[in-house]
Parts: sequence; C-alpha cells; structure tokens
Amino acid sequence: MSNHFNRRTVMGGAAGLASAIATMSGSGPATAKLTKDVQQRGQVGRLERLPTLDLEANDEMLTSIRIFINGELSQAAAKSAAMTLKAKGLDPSKPMAREAALEALKDDPIVAVRNHSWQHLQMLMWDNLKREFHGNYDAYMSEMEAADNVGPGKLELNPGIEPEYTKHEIHMQPGGYTGDAFAGHIYHYGTNNFYNGNNYQDERHAGLAARVPVPNDGKVRRILEIGCSCGQLTVALKQRFPDAEVWGVDIGAPMVRYAHMRANDLGVAANFRHALAEDTKFPDNHFDILTSNILHHEVTRAGTLAIFKEAQRILRPGGLYYPMDFYTAERQIMKNGYGQVRDWMTSRWNHERWLYEYQSVDFPKEMTAAGFDVIAKGMPGYVDNLVAYKKA
Repeated sequence: MSNHFNRRTVMGGAAGLASAIATMSGSGPATAKLTKDVQQRGQVGRLERLPTLDLEANDEMLTSIRIFINGELSQAAAKSAAMTLKAKGLDPSKPMAREAALEALKDDPIVAVRNHSWQHLQMLMWDNLKREFHGNYDAYMSEMEAADNVGPGKLELNPGIEPEYTKHEIHMQPGGYTGDAFAGHIYHYGTNNFYNGNNYQDERHAGLAARVPVPNDGKVRRILEIGCSCGQLTVALKQRFPDAEVWGVDIGAPMVRYAHMRANDLGVAANFRHALAEDTKFPDNHFDILTSNILHHEVTRAGTLAIFKEAQRILRPGGLYYPMDFYTAERQIMKNGYGQVRDWMTSRWNHERWLYEYQSVDFPKEMTAAGFDVIAKGMPGYVDNLVAYKKA
C-alpha cells in the first residue's frame, strides 16, 4: 500500500522524473520490471481492448446511448424547440440572438432532457475510464514509463510549461489534458465513445490525413501537427508520408506520453513534443506542412492569433498551414434558436470555454494579416476549407 501511495504521489505529477533519475544514476531509460505491456485482453486491429469485459460492455452500452442522444433525441429536441418558438410568435428557422434563444427555450422539456442526458452521459463515460486507469495505477504508469525513452519515435517532455489557460477540464474530462497522469488513456477511449463507435481503427484520422494538401512544389520532408492530443492524426500523417519526419505537439504531457507509447506499439516512427502550439520551439522555416484538428476552438482568440504567427515562423517559404475545425464566423453567429442553445450548452456545460471567442475569429482575414496567401478549398463552411501558404 505504501508503494502504491508513493508512486501515485511522486510519479503522477512529474512526467519526466523517471528518465531524469535514470540519467542521474547512470542507469538505462527503463529497468526490466517496467517493460511489461499492459494488454490483458489482446486487441482488435489497432485498438487494444478495454481491460475487463465489464468495462467493455459498459462502454458499448454508453456508445449506444450516445448514438440515440445524438440522433433521435436531438431530432426530437429540435422539433420541440421549433414548436415552442412558434408558440411564442418566433420564427424557428431565422437567426436569433443567444440570450433571446435561451430565454425562449429555457422551459422546453425535450430540449432540457436532451441536454441533461448528453451531459450526464459524458460524465459517466469519463468516470468509468478514470476509475479503471487510476484503480490500476502502478501497472499503467510502469508501462508508460518504460515506453518514454524507447523508439522507433522520439518523445520530448518539458515539465512545468503549462500556462494557466490550459488547466481546465475540456469536455468535462477529469483533470483536463494537463492535470491527470492518464489523460491520454482516458481521452483515447473516451473519444471512441464520442465518435459513436466509428473510430476504433483511427479511420476518421486516416481520412483527415488523406485530406491534408501538399505544397505546390510537392516537397514534403517535415510535417507538424499542433494540438495532437493522443496522436492519432500524427500517426496517420506518418503512415501517409512514411519518408517524412513527422511531429505532434501538445501542451498535455500525459497526452504526448500516451501518443508516443501507442505510436511505438503500432510500429510507427512518429515523434512527439510537449509544447505549446504557439511556442513550439522548432527552428525557423522548418516544416513543409503544418496542420491541426479541432484545436482552435479550444484556445483563446489571442492564442489563435499567436498560432498563426508561430505557423508563419516555422513553415518554410511555400509551406502550408491547413487547420481543421468547426464552423466559424457568420455561420456560427447566425444560428437559429435551437442552434444557439446547443452552442451555449456546449460552451457552458461541456467546458468549451473559448467557443464564442473562436467563433469571432475571421480566419481568412487574420491569416492574411499574419502573412499568408489564403486559398479556399475543401468543405464549404468549415475552417478546413482554408489553406494558408507562406509567401516565398
């Protein structure tokens, strides 16, 4: 019991401590007792199965419930909202101001049931996963420690660099991306549920990687994903461009530790660095391609503008930045009543703290101001219809 307490206290908050101790003592990066792979029930394709049948069954049940909430229940809520608005003399198809929409729909029972159900499903999903990984703390921490200093990919950790704005529980995830030793584990399995069970083989990320454009001169030697979380897109980019040097950065040290471990398990030589998207520490004119996936709506407006500046610095002339994210600017702000309530629920109760700041950013204008040539292509209405080329 005392050993469990010491490991939880000392190792949980110090991502790089094991490697530092090994360096000071002159020992190798990991001792023999830390090499066990925690894979109790095998894997299905790329996905390591959840460690117990009970947890796996629970996850499948919650995924089924999420599909119902996102489908039939959300459709019923939209219809009920339209009826409520009509009863109050309002046009449900026209844009509404946020406060007016919240006032008009505050007593709609179906909208309330939908939002309440979605929120508590999310909380239950996180809680189940956290209990598993923290309940078997030593085994999972030992596995991750053993992987920190082995390849084929590289891992760079920089403890203590997290600014205050990164320390909140995005999506209600306990501890957020920076404050829980198993944030990467919890995020990976949680988002499998979040994607309605349609990403167990990283198929969504493979699709995103396939969509990333290449520079006009066709040269792809170095690629960076910023805000890489548990590394699924970074790995997919390395598999699409096997001859390129591919990096992922994230401010969550537990995220990149898990990303590194999982990439190595898959035999993919992707590299990961614990760093801010707006301060990557890479050299000037270094990358051919810079991309991100659902990053910008998780940072402040000032953070987004700083990322544009950093992208301009680290991309080589003719390199490109291809951000992928949700609807922005007019498409978001001009939502109807039910859409405004959904956004408010996401911002307030799913802890998307800077959603409204994100929606206020004029991406083409700000990218141009940062020195890019901006070209629209791809899916209309999304941020990822924009490709920003660094001027020669």
